[in-house]
Amino acid sequence: MNWHRHLELVPHYLANLVLVLLAVGALRRVAGDPGTPVELAAVVAVVLAYPSVVRRLGVAPSAWEDPG
Repeated sequence: MNWHRHLELVPHYLANLVLVLLAVGALRRVAGDPGTPVELAAVVAVVLAYPSVVRRLGVAPSAWEDPG
């Protein structure tokens, strides 16, 4: 197991978590209590969009680019 490869992903997991928390917090601030399905949809949207945005910005970890 290549620990450096896994450690490279830690900042991205943390950034993803922070973005999810910010998105849900903003949603609650704007819409009050939108309900669990709406919050879940926001979480899924952020989590699925994150890799594409990171790749487009050019800061994707090499672990995502190199499968081996």
